[in-house]
Amino acid sequence: MHPVIRLFAGTVVIVLGTASSVGYAATATTTFNVRVTITAACDITTTAPTDVNFGSQPSTATNVDNQGALNVNCTPSAPYTIALDNGQNGTDANSRKMSNGSALVPYQLYRNATRTAADIWGSTTGAGGNVYAGTGTGSVQNIPVYGRVPSTNFTAGSYTDVITATITY
Repeated sequence: MHPVIRLFAGTVVIVLGTASSVGYAATATTTFNVRVTITAACDITTTAPTDVNFGSQPSTATNVDNQGALNVNCTPSAPYTIALDNGQNGTDANSRKMSNGSALVPYQLYRNATRTAADIWGSTTGAGGNVYAGTGTGSVQNIPVYGRVPSTNFTAGSYTDVITATITY
């Protein structure tokens, strides 16, 4: 404290005041983490598949081809496989059949448009497997399903089968 001396008409006045102190703000810092764990996900049911419809064919037709599609949406860069079962009338992927009562018409489903024996789409994984393998993009991917009826030389009528597709990721 510094005394202030003032003179007023012959009188000495001493004023004692307090010095104002300048205040400084104190700071401290810390850090923290922001986290998220993203797990792979695949959806095969949001966008409906397109049926493989061979249409109306004469009983003399051979190698009737058509295609449908599965629509999958998987996490970007997530690997996945899609397996197709044997249908309701097949004993394995090589013996799928559409039915009309007890009458059966053989057909096949393929992973590629070439429709070779090596392209048959089934449910076997691992070495020599016949599942479809893909990698997610984060957007819906349209996966073609190529079909073939080798011969329509069967009793006239409407034939159907149901295939179950299973995605594993």
